[in-house]
Amino acid sequence: MKKHENLVYSAVGLAALFLILVAFNYLGALGAKRIDLTQGSLYTLSDGTRKMLRGLDAPVKLKLYISRGEQAMPVQLRSFAQRVEDLAKEMKAVAGSNLVIETYNPKPDSDDEEQAQLDGVEPQQLFSGETFYLGVVVSQLDRKQAIPAVSPQRERLLEYDLARAVARVASAERPVLGLMSALPVLGEKFNPMTRQSSEPWVLASELKRDFDVKPVSLLAEAIDPAIKVLLVIHPRDLPEATEFVLDQFVLRGGKLIVFVDPYAYFDQQPSPMPGIGGGGTSSTLPKLFKAWGVEMNPGKVLADVVYASGNGQRYTPTVLTLNRTAFNRDDVVTSQVETLLYAFGGAFEVKPVDGLKVTELVKSSANSMLVDNIVSTVSGDAAMKGFKSDEKVRPLAMRLTGKFKTAFPEGKPKSDDKKAAEKKDDASLKESAGENSLILVADVDMLNDGAAVDVQEVFGRRVVVPSNGNLAFAQSMVEQFASGDALGSLRSRADAFRPLTVVREMQARAQEQYLGRLKGLEDELQKTTGKLQEMQKARGAAAKGALIMTPEQQAEIENFRTHATETRRELKELRKNLRQDAEALVFWTKLVNIALMPLLVVLAGLAVFFIRKRKLQPA
Repeated sequence: MKKHENLVYSAVGLAALFLILVAFNYLGALGAKRIDLTQGSLYTLSDGTRKMLRGLDAPVKLKLYISRGEQAMPVQLRSFAQRVEDLAKEMKAVAGSNLVIETYNPKPDSDDEEQAQLDGVEPQQLFSGETFYLGVVVSQLDRKQAIPAVSPQRERLLEYDLARAVARVASAERPVLGLMSALPVLGEKFNPMTRQSSEPWVLASELKRDFDVKPVSLLAEAIDPAIKVLLVIHPRDLPEATEFVLDQFVLRGGKLIVFVDPYAYFDQQPSPMPGIGGGGTSSTLPKLFKAWGVEMNPGKVLADVVYASGNGQRYTPTVLTLNRTAFNRDDVVTSQVETLLYAFGGAFEVKPVDGLKVTELVKSSANSMLVDNIVSTVSGDAAMKGFKSDEKVRPLAMRLTGKFKTAFPEGKPKSDDKKAAEKKDDASLKESAGENSLILVADVDMLNDGAAVDVQEVFGRRVVVPSNGNLAFAQSMVEQFASGDALGSLRSRADAFRPLTVVREMQARAQEQYLGRLKGLEDELQKTTGKLQEMQKARGAAAKGALIMTPEQQAEIENFRTHATETRRELKELRKNLRQDAEALVFWTKLVNIALMPLLVVLAGLAVFFIRKRKLQPA
C-alpha cells in the first residue's frame, strides 16, 4: 500500500512540475525577454536604430517576401532568411504598433508572387532554373522603399539597410543635399573656356534620384538652413569667407563631406604662357584643416607601388586601384566597397585636436611615398626612378567625430573698412553644441565620369555601367549622413558565420611547427651535401674518380637518410595528431552546443525526482 502511495505521489509531482513549466513558459512568453550572448551581439539592435524606431509617429509597414518550403530556397540561405525575419521581429519589439510586419510566401503563379513583383521584389534564380524570393518592402502611405533582393553578402549592413528604409518612408520630405563645387558636376549650359555645354556627372544624376540637390555657390555668404548635408567637391581657390561659412555650417550641426585634391587631372586649366600646356589644379581648406588638426600638402601626390595600375611603360604608381585591404570593413561607408580607382590623389597627415576622433575609411599601404604633382603623371621606368618608400601608412579618406571648435575665433573675416563697424555685431558660433561628424577625401578625380563609369551605346540608348566602387563610395557616405544622427552612428554588424578560430589557430601553430621541422630537414641536407663536397676536396679526387664514394661518404649519406626517415615519420605523426585534436575539438564543440542544454534539463528533472522521492520515503 505504501509503495503504491509513493508512486501516486511521484506521478502527481511530475504532473504538477509539468503544469508549472507550461504555465511558466506561457507567462514568460507574454513578457518575453531575449538575452543575446552571441559574439558581436548579432541579435541586438544598435542604439541609433532603437532611437529611430521609438521616434516613429505613424505605423510603417514592413513586408517580408520569403519563399518557404524544402525546395523553395537553397539550404545555405534558409538560416540567413531566418535571421532577416528575426531582425525584423526585433525591430517590431522596439517600435511596437508603429511597425507592422507582414510575411508572404511567393509561390510560383500565386497571388503573393504577383504582389512581390508589383512591390519591386526581384526573383532570384537557382542553378536548376527555378526561382525563389528573398526581399523586403517598407512603406507608409504612398512612400515606399524596396530591397529587391536581400543578399547574404550585405549581412553586415542588414540592420542599416532596414533601418534606413524605415527612416526614409517615415519622413514625408525628401532630404535636401547641398552641392558646392568648382567643377561642372551639375552640368553647364555654356563653358566660356571650352565654348561648349556639358552634361551633369553621373554622380549628380544618381544623387537626384534620392535627394533634393541644391547648388551652393563658392562665394556663398550662408548655407540654406534646409540643407542638412553639404557635399563639397574640389573647393579650388575658395575664399576665406566661404571657409567661414563652412565652419559655421559644421558648428550648427550640418554634415559636411569634402573631396579635395592636390592634382585634379580632370580639371585641366590653360597655361598663362602661350605654347605651354596647362595642368591639373589643386584644392584644400587651409584654415579649417589647421583647426581640425589635418594637413594635406596641395603640391604632393601619393605614389603607392602596392596598388599601382598598369604594366610596363604604362605602369603608374600614382593611379591606384585600391582593393579590400585598403578599406575599413567595420564602417558602413566602406564595408561593401570592393575596388576604388584613386587617380593622382593626395594623403592626409592628421593629429586631431582635443575633442576630435579620427576613423580611417581608406588608407594607403606602407610601401608608398609622396611625389611632386608636377611629375605625378609620369609612368613606366621613369616613375620608379626616384621612388623610395617611407614605410608610412596614410589615411586617404577619413571621418572626424566630436565637438568642433571654430577656425575663426575672431569671428567672420571682414574687409578692413568694415572691421571696426561690424566687430560688435559678430554673433558667430565658437563651438558646436553637441558631437558632429564630417568626412574628408583626398581625391576628386574618382567622382568624374572618366574614372567612375563606362558609358555605352546600346540600341541607340545611353547605358551607364559603374567601372568600380567610386560612385557607391560617395553615395554611401551621403546616404549615411542624410539618414540622421541616429543612423549616422551605425556601424556594420558582425557576421553570423563564426569559423572555429581555435581550430584555425591550432592549424597555424602546427603548420608553423611542420614548416620549421621541414626547414630543419632541408638545412640538414645542405650540411650533408657540404660535408660530402669537403671530403671530396680533401681527398683530392680527379673528376673521373669523384664518382666513387669513400666509406666515410657512404656513412654520412646513410646517416642523413636515417635522419630524414625519422623526421618524415615525426612530421606524419604531427599531422595525424593535429587532425585528431581538431576533430576532437569540433566534436566536443558541437556536442556542447547541441546536447548540453537538453542534458541539463534531464539532469535537473532527475534531481527533482530523486529529491522528492527521498522526502516521501518513511524515516
